[in-house]
Amino acid sequence: MTVNEPATSDHAGTPAGSGERADLLAMLAKTRHFLRLTTRDLTDEQAGRRTTASELCLGGLIKHVTLTERNWANFIVEGPSAMGDATAMTEADWAAWAGQFRMLPGETLAGVLAGYAEVARRTDELVAGLPDLDVTWPLPKAPWFEAGARWSARRALMHIIAETAQHAGHADIIRESLDGAKSMG
Repeated sequence: MTVNEPATSDHAGTPAGSGERADLLAMLAKTRHFLRLTTRDLTDEQAGRRTTASELCLGGLIKHVTLTERNWANFIVEGPSAMGDATAMTEADWAAWAGQFRMLPGETLAGVLAGYAEVARRTDELVAGLPDLDVTWPLPKAPWFEAGARWSARRALMHIIAETAQHAGHADIIRESLDGAKSMG
């Protein structure tokens, strides 16, 4: 091993800093960057402001992506029990779930971003240290999942990337509506 070579490796002996794991980590970093970029130079009040017909605000999107990433990372390790049974959620559960899309009283943009950074750090460590990206679990019960379907760790990670990218696009629209700032262009 050279000084510049990562000390960790995947199950095939490939350094975690190269190959598939490096690609997954790079895409996670890229999509996270664009999502966080939409919040640059904002106040807490601006991060909580709705600028479209939806309930979405920038701080709420960061909170939602944080929760989504945490849940899917936990799914990779623990299976469906980490996410619960969406078919058994009560009205109160759904109301609490909706709160993740808003900045609630007492929440700050700095706090929301710090929580996101911590979840991202843990996910990155998980990706680097997973013994096998092919391990699968049955999906949790939810009306939006195919009954009996199984997802591999790899597919769950790709889902995190897709969710983050989709919400970075939402965030870009919200930010542009807020003050004209753009992530690109």
